Amino acid sequence: MIHRSASALPSATLRQPSQLSHCVSRRHRGLAERRRHRLNPTKTQGMWLGSAAAGQNQRLLEVPVSSTRINVSETVRDLGVVIDSQLSLSAQVAAVCRSGYYQLRQLRPLVRSMSTEAVKTLVQAFISCRLDYCNSLFYGIAEGVMSRLQSVQNAAARLVSGARRYDHITPVLPTGAALASVRRRVDFKIAILVYLSLSGMAP
Repeated sequence: MIHRSASALPSATLRQPSQLSHCVSRRHRGLAERRRHRLNPTKTQGMWLGSAAAGQNQRLLEVPVSSTRINVSETVRDLGVVIDSQLSLSAQVAAVCRSGYYQLRQLRPLVRSMSTEAVKTLVQAFISCRLDYCNSLFYGIAEGVMSRLQSVQNAAARLVSGARRYDHITPVLPTGAALASVRRRVDFKIAILVYLSLSGMAP
């Protein structure tokens, strides 16, 4: 994967594809000379980061590299995280919610034949781990986007407790201030990372 960042005024954005193409082509030639690595343009994606107005023209552009073209996408996936061109993380939240609800549908028929502890273990393995994966990226996102993640956790808590769909969720959620909501879990993760960094136990 090659990362190339550049900033430009809206009036200069039309020159960016040629500059990016030159940069990637030069990198492609350098890798080919070493004969150990090779850039595969057919599997390479590009994305323009910026406001909707600045990126309006780029959404239809392609970047020519080595007789092929790199399509400019609205979203790209990196280490399992879906990044969108507006950096709103709405695409990542949608992917997490879609996966979480799918797993809940698979678990629901099994609940009656399992103990509460077994259900908690499965929910932790299939739901909570998805909500917690790279969740520090969710810090500061819009409340409406965060509420979608919270709805997945609420559904998982109802599944474990046996609560009905329209029961009040506060008594159902796990106890503990750090684990009461998705937003607090995000804050807890960041606090742990900061503590480890200040204590010299993490980079």
